[in-house]
Amino acid sequence: MKSHSPYPASLRFVDLFCGIGGFHVAARSVSAKTGLDLRCVFASDIDPECQRTYEANFGLRPVGDIREVAASAVPEHDLLFAGFPCQPFSIIGNRGGFEDVRGTLFFDIVRILNERRPTAFVLENVKTLIGHDKGRTLARILDALGQLGYYAHYQVLNALDYGLPQKRERVIFVGFREPLLFLWPQGGSEQVSLEALLEEEVPSRYYVSERVMSKRSQHGPGLDGQKLIWHENKSGHISKLAYSCALRAGASYNYLLVNGVRRLTEREMLRLQGFPDDFVYTGSYSTVKRQAGNAVPVPMIAAVLERVLDTLFQHVPSETSASYADTQEVANA
Repeated sequence: MKSHSPYPASLRFVDLFCGIGGFHVAARSVSAKTGLDLRCVFASDIDPECQRTYEANFGLRPVGDIREVAASAVPEHDLLFAGFPCQPFSIIGNRGGFEDVRGTLFFDIVRILNERRPTAFVLENVKTLIGHDKGRTLARILDALGQLGYYAHYQVLNALDYGLPQKRERVIFVGFREPLLFLWPQGGSEQVSLEALLEEEVPSRYYVSERVMSKRSQHGPGLDGQKLIWHENKSGHISKLAYSCALRAGASYNYLLVNGVRRLTEREMLRLQGFPDDFVYTGSYSTVKRQAGNAVPVPMIAAVLERVLDTLFQHVPSETSASYADTQEVANA
């Protein structure tokens, strides 16, 4: 019986600057929804703790420093994913941009795109990249992608619009080798409540000191019985919200507190990024906090990825069964 799926049977992807695997979890989600086998053939991250967590969940050990990997050594793939380092462009960092060595890691994406020519890519970074250096950084990124022959689109999306109780705004880049009409997902997913993600019984080690609790109590109680995230910004102002502000890798342990009295648990931080409860985390609290703070919001990335696939394959015959790369090789033979 012929399949009525508009997608091919399988696609290969690479996961650069993979962290703990937010893109990979999103790909799994899309695979489960569409029946398409999205297979990771290569992953890379320089952090040994992230490598351990990634391997524990996906059975694949990411290679280390991508700068030391020849582009020709990266396997052939159909899709390239990369949440490239954001510190050079972040309002929290020093905004060194391409002058910062981490900023140049974008050009490792460029050299791999140039060598392997995947059909599409999805990249993620902080929203402040758009205005960095008065827009010149963004222009340079788009120019580099355009010189490779890719047609790139970008948009700032917010995890709040994709079902997560976390305000996390990120710029997403999507690119194709052809000038395809790409429509961004509009969000609007029903938001899971903050309370639904919080654990009911939390050990005492997550509760803050009397000094911190006393400081928070000066700001008064929250709403009647409602669990809120108390967020303290860099100037010391505290806001009380029914959702979390963006998780940050390097922030104080106490910048986000549940009702002003306790820190988020490891599982709660991962839930706020959309990771399922069967996701295995490893390492200390500090390690998981850093990993969650650097991760991508899984439902948001999954929505983008599904739109990418719809854009690519809306005209592919339903009987197609080979991987997209294979069909292209046949077509170009």
